[in-house]
Amino acid sequence: MQRIRLRYTKRGRLRFTSHRDFQRAFERALRRAVVPMAYSAGFTPHPKVSYANAAPTGTGSEAEYLEIALTEARDPEKLRELLDESLPAGLDIIDAVEARTSGLADRLTASVWELRLDGVDPAEAERAVEAFKAADTVEVQRKTKNGMRTFDARAAVASLETHNAAASSKSDGPQADRPTDQPCAILRLVVRHVTPAVRPDDVLSGLRAVADLAPPVAAAVTRLAQGLFDEETGTVTDPLAPDREAVTAAPADRSGVAASAAAKAPA
Repeated sequence: MQRIRLRYTKRGRLRFTSHRDFQRAFERALRRAVVPMAYSAGFTPHPKVSYANAAPTGTGSEAEYLEIALTEARDPEKLRELLDESLPAGLDIIDAVEARTSGLADRLTASVWELRLDGVDPAEAERAVEAFKAADTVEVQRKTKNGMRTFDARAAVASLETHNAAASSKSDGPQADRPTDQPCAILRLVVRHVTPAVRPDDVLSGLRAVADLAPPVAAAVTRLAQGLFDEETGTVTDPLAPDREAVTAAPADRSGVAASAAAKAPA
């Protein structure tokens, strides 16, 4: 059985699709692309697809991940192209690698988010950010299925900075999925994946609590990256990198074994 790990996006209006909507669209894409899927056992078999830490409905994302299990080996890049062609624009498969390591979900320990606050003066946003970072705790409330819950939104935020809108639009990195020419404040934050989960809207609630920052329209939120958080550098690393490195090292390892066996063979 071969396992393939995929990175996909939710862009534009497709950010409003729920995770269940994406699951249905992806399973249809698997059938259209005639992917030799492995299925679960039981009375109602399902394709073996593992989803990891999906973004909330209404947020865009450049870094969603899943893993599929195949009964026959396929080239990851060709498989990516077939699946990408079978999905609607906005739900794009942008990376694929054969799984050679375990624990993909364990490597998703933090996310990088961009928040575009239309109608907010950047100087006002900067003051709110400084107040948030200076606070020891920032309590916010969120309604859950068990009622209102109060928790600290500050501890999970590893970094929070304001960015210039013009500079951000010209940068080489991925952008939020609602660009605009209107002046706005842009926030970049790195949030650790903790329990209870702290979402970008919780950070916005925290900014409102500590500095009365209230955007006149809903923020455009995009996840730019997610992966393993490096405490030393404060960066989020690519969770598929260990698999790529293992694939690259595999031919060298096999050739090394063959050379060793040849050296031991009798003359």
